[in-house]
Amino acid sequence: MNQQTPPLTHKKRLLNIFSGSVGNLVEYFDWAIYAAFALYFAPAFFPEGDQTAQLMNNAAVFAVGFIFRPLGGWLLGSMADRKGRKSALLLSVSLMCLGSLIIACTPGYAVIGGWAPALLLFARMLQGFSIGGEYGSSATYLSEMAHSKRRGYYSSFQYVTIVLGQLLALVLLMVLQKWLLTSEELHQWGWRIPFIIGGLLAVIAMGLRGNMAETTAFVEQHTFSSRNTHLRELLKYPKELLTVVALTAGGTVSYYTFTVYMQKFLVNTTGFSKDDATTISAIALLVFMAIQPLYGLLSDFVGRRFMLIAFGAGATAFTVPILAQLSQPQSMASALIWYICALLIISGYSSVNAIVKAELFPVHIRALGVGLPYALTVALFGGTAEYLALWLKSVGHPEWFAYYVSGCAALALVVSLGMKETKEVSRLDCGDIRKS
Repeated sequence: MNQQTPPLTHKKRLLNIFSGSVGNLVEYFDWAIYAAFALYFAPAFFPEGDQTAQLMNNAAVFAVGFIFRPLGGWLLGSMADRKGRKSALLLSVSLMCLGSLIIACTPGYAVIGGWAPALLLFARMLQGFSIGGEYGSSATYLSEMAHSKRRGYYSSFQYVTIVLGQLLALVLLMVLQKWLLTSEELHQWGWRIPFIIGGLLAVIAMGLRGNMAETTAFVEQHTFSSRNTHLRELLKYPKELLTVVALTAGGTVSYYTFTVYMQKFLVNTTGFSKDDATTISAIALLVFMAIQPLYGLLSDFVGRRFMLIAFGAGATAFTVPILAQLSQPQSMASALIWYICALLIISGYSSVNAIVKAELFPVHIRALGVGLPYALTVALFGGTAEYLALWLKSVGHPEWFAYYVSGCAALALVVSLGMKETKEVSRLDCGDIRKS
């Protein structure tokens, strides 16, 4: 006999979604400040030498975070399916908090020698593990907590918080640079401030998540079912797994190209100053963040498949010409328009990717099914996108990268055309465990 849970009031449902979203924001803020402040803290953790060597060592530690994301997607996703979404989300934000505080408090190389980079590496391992588990658990929680008729709208806030976390890291850097600290102070001790802030924000997020309700879908299936959540069980859903991988490959390459890499592209290729490129990127990302709920709400009416097909077709057809246009010298206004056009296309994926993937899997394997293939694909495609773009530019073929992005989007398009409308065949119903 399955346990019945009382229905949530609209206010309580919104509070739970808010708590889950704030935690997601803090996770991605903590993740982003590492890259944002790398120039300032790299000398503290690595032996004295030229700046390029220090940054390369720092980048290698950053890459380790991506390597540990699949492990987090696997173990925390399994935990979310066994112990509850709330438990996994609490552990995820706790690990991110610990990682930030370790970085903030670790003495420099001049004080403790090789222990400094070792502790930095350990902290990034924790944070990579955390962020890898955050995505699947968060996507599952928001999708299951949302009202059935507005799942697209509420789950779209996952990318709102992802982008907002990146923006807040950038804003904090600008505030410290321009108004509060000198460059020397930032290099000496000021770089520790964002990691302290990130750790303290994570503590607040832990408090909010501690008061969240568990989703009805998990409570009812957990009482009814004794199914395991091992990888063997996940492999019973090969079509769903391949769908997640293909959609993520197309979406994450486009996302990283037009968010993480674009600021460098505007400087190195278009010729903008660093300040102008930062301004263009910040405005474009604000627009990108604002349109996620609108696209998510639209998907509740026209369907997820329509949004994914629009993304796949648009990114396949227009990535090459948009990047070609952005590579030409032009005004800030012109570059901003082209940039926003690209983000409007990508939003067809980013706004619905969480809900689409959650709707593919039954409740007893959902967090693992969403989180593990996503983390693996992001590590392979998203984590390498910027490096590949820069390498192709260094060998004299920067235009090849645009075709690569377009090809990945074409893969997502093919899968979108062949899949069923997930809104109509969603496995997010609480009774799914008894049917599957």
